Amino acid sequence: MSPLPRHIAIIMDGNGRWANQRGLTRIEGHKVGAEVARAITECCSNLGVEQLTLFCFSSENWKRPKEELDFLMQLFVSCIIAELPMMMANNIQACFIGRREGMPESVLREMEECETRCAPNTGMRLALALNYGSRSEIVDAVKSVLKESIEKKTKIEEIDAIVDETSFSDRLYTAGMPDPDLLIRTAGEMRLSNFLLWQLSYSEIWVTPVFWPDFSEATLHEALADYAKRDRRYGGLSQKRDRRYGGLSQKKIAE
Repeated sequence: MSPLPRHIAIIMDGNGRWANQRGLTRIEGHKVGAEVARAITECCSNLGVEQLTLFCFSSENWKRPKEELDFLMQLFVSCIIAELPMMMANNIQACFIGRREGMPESVLREMEECETRCAPNTGMRLALALNYGSRSEIVDAVKSVLKESIEKKTKIEEIDAIVDETSFSDRLYTAGMPDPDLLIRTAGEMRLSNFLLWQLSYSEIWVTPVFWPDFSEATLHEALADYAKRDRRYGGLSQKRDRRYGGLSQKKIAE
């Protein structure tokens, strides 16, 4: 499969529905989903993917029942602790994106410990989106621009000196990360759910009806095989020969 995406982002959806179909609690679905996340992380690392971003908990998920929220917070703590040896063994860098305000202290402690321990690693970067919302991320970036412009007493006509698309990207939670090449969404849902709205502008999207707990390495390879066949144009013409222009290449048309 060539080319391989540098950055894969995944919206891991369907834990609850998977559990309901089997007469299990939603909590059981989340447990199995966590195991799948571990397996897919190792698989992506072994394949040579540069970055994997997993949407673990959105800023909207606080609307869920307290029992489920309490379990999820405990699950995050236990998973970070349990998977740290795997990340170290695979030379994985780990980071967390999202607002940290409102997260339990127990979760924050493990997040910080994990980031510190994995900081020297040089392999795949694993970004875990916790308490993440893309609109909030963009608002926070705008606030950063406004704060800097006020501090520097910047005139409105000088605003271009402070921010452009590149410098704005550097103010997002994902600063320093490449934009996703491929977005995978499970459970057949056809929406972005407030995930990486800025960063996904030119990402290829692959949706599967498979619920996340049933997602496997074979499913991942199916997504990668489909991605390898995509013709990414970024708003321009195809690099391949285009019959609409008499079979001329983009370079020949330009000439």
